[in-house]
Amino acid sequence: MYRNRGLRLSETRQRISLLCLCVIFLCISQAAYSQKYLVAKPLPGNIVVENVILIDRSGEVEDVKVSLRIRDHKLDLITQNALIAEESDLVLNANDGMVLGELNLGEAPSFMILSSDPREDFNVLLNTAAHTSFAMHDGKVVRNNLERIAAPEAGTKVEPGGWFAYAAPPVSLPVAYRNKHKWNRFDTDWIAGSLFGALVVDRQYWPRQDANSEAQVGDLKEFEAGEIRALRFGLVGSLKLPTPVLYSISASTNAFDKGIDVNQIDDFSWSDWRFDVPAFAGTTLSIGKQKEPISMERLMGLVHMPMQERTAAGDALLPARNTGLIWSGNAFQRDVSWAVSAFMPGLDPEADIGMSESPTSYVARLTGVPYESEDTSDLVHLGLGVRYTDAVAELRYASEPEFNQAPIFIDTDEFTANEVYTYNLEASWRRGPLWLMGEYLYQDIKAPALDAPGLSSYYIQAAYTLTGERREYNRRSGVFRPLQLARSVNQFGWGTWELAARFSSADFDDGEINGGELDIYSLGLNWWLTPAFSFSVNYRYSILDRFGVEGESSGVASRLVLMLN
Repeated sequence: MYRNRGLRLSETRQRISLLCLCVIFLCISQAAYSQKYLVAKPLPGNIVVENVILIDRSGEVEDVKVSLRIRDHKLDLITQNALIAEESDLVLNANDGMVLGELNLGEAPSFMILSSDPREDFNVLLNTAAHTSFAMHDGKVVRNNLERIAAPEAGTKVEPGGWFAYAAPPVSLPVAYRNKHKWNRFDTDWIAGSLFGALVVDRQYWPRQDANSEAQVGDLKEFEAGEIRALRFGLVGSLKLPTPVLYSISASTNAFDKGIDVNQIDDFSWSDWRFDVPAFAGTTLSIGKQKEPISMERLMGLVHMPMQERTAAGDALLPARNTGLIWSGNAFQRDVSWAVSAFMPGLDPEADIGMSESPTSYVARLTGVPYESEDTSDLVHLGLGVRYTDAVAELRYASEPEFNQAPIFIDTDEFTANEVYTYNLEASWRRGPLWLMGEYLYQDIKAPALDAPGLSSYYIQAAYTLTGERREYNRRSGVFRPLQLARSVNQFGWGTWELAARFSSADFDDGEINGGELDIYSLGLNWWLTPAFSFSVNYRYSILDRFGVEGESSGVASRLVLMLN
């Protein structure tokens, strides 16, 4: 927690100058990217077409974005998941073009891709020659006006959707941000995107609390109530420049993602403002206010996680957002992802500290997939994250017991330090609908006056999808995607049901810091009725050991999530 200080005029000029430098760097990166990748090449025999829209002619099912693969003039694959590209492949971007024709696996396809939606403009069908960006007849290309994507290395895993940023859009899913057929989609000559929003409503119950717990944190019954946890809204899309630039802008009525840089939870605040620019060698630059690249738990969107809340230590020790720059990329045929970054919260126009008093942080994360089965259903993920901050401002690490409607359980109070190093280890194993996940977090505080304390935490978590769906893996950023629904209730299905369990442990007692030790056992049940509507229930049993007293309590929270997506 940082002290509030007024901004000075010179500091505001520093911020503007630094942001201008970032914009100049962005433009130079675009120019280099354009020179490298916008070079015409002859058409090879094997073709991958990304970002193709398939429609249900009956109108009963929403449009679907897929990738197509043609091998030896025959349709080889239609998929929403990552696919393997070979060195001989030509990879084309259909830019959400709509398929007109028949697609039958194993046969020589004859189809065209329309650049506009004939359901919105009948003139498209009257003049298909002017609106056809790609056409194939009997497995042979007869027209191609689609943009080429850089030729991949052999074995490269190509992910559909076109979202090349390290972090996924807030709330909105990567596969939806360019869907032209949604009412909240807009498209002009220079910018395109979608309006998104999320409403999260919680109801908290505290069925049990012993006398020791009440002496530690007060009567928990006072926190039994319903609340609007968050109302978040924003825009996500792309700028139509010579090379693609993605943007994410979101705000909320309270701090949807808590962390050490959030002090008020009832005020309007800008959650994200970020630009993502393709750089050299397939890397990406992300500039603005965004999540730091550390911890899968922190990087994943909260409403799509198996539990309603992140672990207590994760919320206390890692910031929700920070302002700076991330450089990220992939290696070893996309089995490895990496990100390095630098942040300074004083760059944020909303910051309540000056530039000279703003701490500087450097963060890096490396993830890998050491094993994946041939059918991709079985996958192992490993990750390592490191964070350094110069700690020029006072610090305080505090958190509730993984319920938003609760008092502070663990709290270091304010202290000063010379430097702080944070280390994070993460591991996951997904086998079909089963997902096992765990992380270890250690913070080394360089504060001789406090006897150089070290704060540690870990958690282990299991999630199982009762209806059989599985979480796909995002190789771009080394995290798991939200669950996809096989059949929503509005399609006469059961939606998606997920059962989860977690144990988390935080030890904030070391050296001269007496923040407490907190163990929490959690159970959760999630029901996604549709991709935009879910209901969940979480139960937690907490044991808090602080100042030599051990208190026990248990709570239940229900949650409704409504999304504009």
